[in-house]
Amino acid sequence: MNQLAILTAALALSISAPAFAHDLGDLEGDNSPNSMGIRMCTGPHMTVTQSRPQTPQDVERAHDVIDTLRRALAKYRDSRVALAEGYQIFLPTVPQEVYHFTDYSAAQQEYMGHFDPRFPGSLLYVKNSAGDYVLIGAMYSAPADATPDELDALIPLSVAHWHAHTNICLPNGITLNDVLRGDVGASRIDEPGMLPVSSSAAAPAINQQLGFLADGRFGFTGKISDASTCEAAGGHLLKQAFGWMVHVYPFNGDDLKVAFGMSVPKASTN
Repeated sequence: MNQLAILTAALALSISAPAFAHDLGDLEGDNSPNSMGIRMCTGPHMTVTQSRPQTPQDVERAHDVIDTLRRALAKYRDSRVALAEGYQIFLPTVPQEVYHFTDYSAAQQEYMGHFDPRFPGSLLYVKNSAGDYVLIGAMYSAPADATPDELDALIPLSVAHWHAHTNICLPNGITLNDVLRGDVGASRIDEPGMLPVSSSAAAPAINQQLGFLADGRFGFTGKISDASTCEAAGGHLLKQAFGWMVHVYPFNGDDLKVAFGMSVPKASTN
């Protein structure tokens, strides 16, 4: 089985479907209602592990992960290094709050149950005002069938919330394999999820950029989260897309609530 096939079954995506787009100007900036990004919240599209009582051993393990990442990620502060080493940007042309640079080999190992904190499957970047990528952390992944005890053994559930994407509606004709490759149906003219051309002069350009994500019904935080509504809209529902994942932000001090938090911290200047 090739890497793409394995990742299609497992690679974690953390994206948000944009709300209704009105013009191209709405697509820029983290505060845009149409920006793609991390929306770490419970709900029909997100399953989050329950916290466990914290132990001194958990705290020690968590700090070990932070220290390991600080060393392992240092060279990737220059995003060009990551690209030169074969990392690939997920949906680089689509505005996002956080951009995932994925090492397919490392991600494949994680989904096969091999966890090494020195080699996270994905690096996490944000864009600054100049449009440059700024490293903020990394993402680890685990098999979709991993148990809470197994996840806890990787990153303690007392300090981190592993999450999985659930009840994801994709338009018929679009597969997870397509999304992984960055194909959101943008080259088509009749893809469900696109804006009606008559709705705005900017609609064709928005559709060209966002494809089925344009109107906000489909995707990982889309408005649709049940099978019947999804089918009626011309789609198919995935009960769970990919496996378990956890973000770690090691550059903003030693506060575990920040390093393993559900919110994206500001990029460190250090």
